[in-house]
Amino acid sequence: MDTVLYYLVPTGLVVGSVLFMEWFATWSHEHIMHGWGWGWHKSHHEPHDDALEKNDLYAVVFAGVAIAMFALGHFAWWPLTWLGLGVTIYGMLYFFFHDGLVHQRWPFKHIPRKGYMKRVYQAHRLHHAVQGKDGCVSFGFVYAQPVDKLLKELEVNKRSYDPQALKDEDRPATH
Repeated sequence: MDTVLYYLVPTGLVVGSVLFMEWFATWSHEHIMHGWGWGWHKSHHEPHDDALEKNDLYAVVFAGVAIAMFALGHFAWWPLTWLGLGVTIYGMLYFFFHDGLVHQRWPFKHIPRKGYMKRVYQAHRLHHAVQGKDGCVSFGFVYAQPVDKLLKELEVNKRSYDPQALKDEDRPATH
């Protein structure tokens, strides 16, 4: 029984923190990045040719949180190590889905044509289909709602959006 708990508790902490991070990232994307934190996030919604954008500072902040959790987990309270691992895994998922798959910030180009990856790709393109910080949809990075539901949400928001967002799938989302 001790062996099961030895592995079960850390696994639960890691999986739970990854799930929490998707919820927190979605919430903070909608309420902080598209709210009082727009000053950093705005760079992500504007066209540019730079390798980095001010929005990347959010990743630096979350990396600092994970590093602090590892340090505190080592010296003060061991569960923080596993929670920090969950935050780190979520950061890797964010990099894969958001920076790589949607915004093509990796050295090769791959646009998903079917399945859940296509849904994530299209959902984030719809997020960028609205100009400015208000009226956007799909704030999550790993979980994406069905595209038809997002299109209805855009109609309810009564904001104009780029109707080409889903038609030209060879074009990476604007950033």
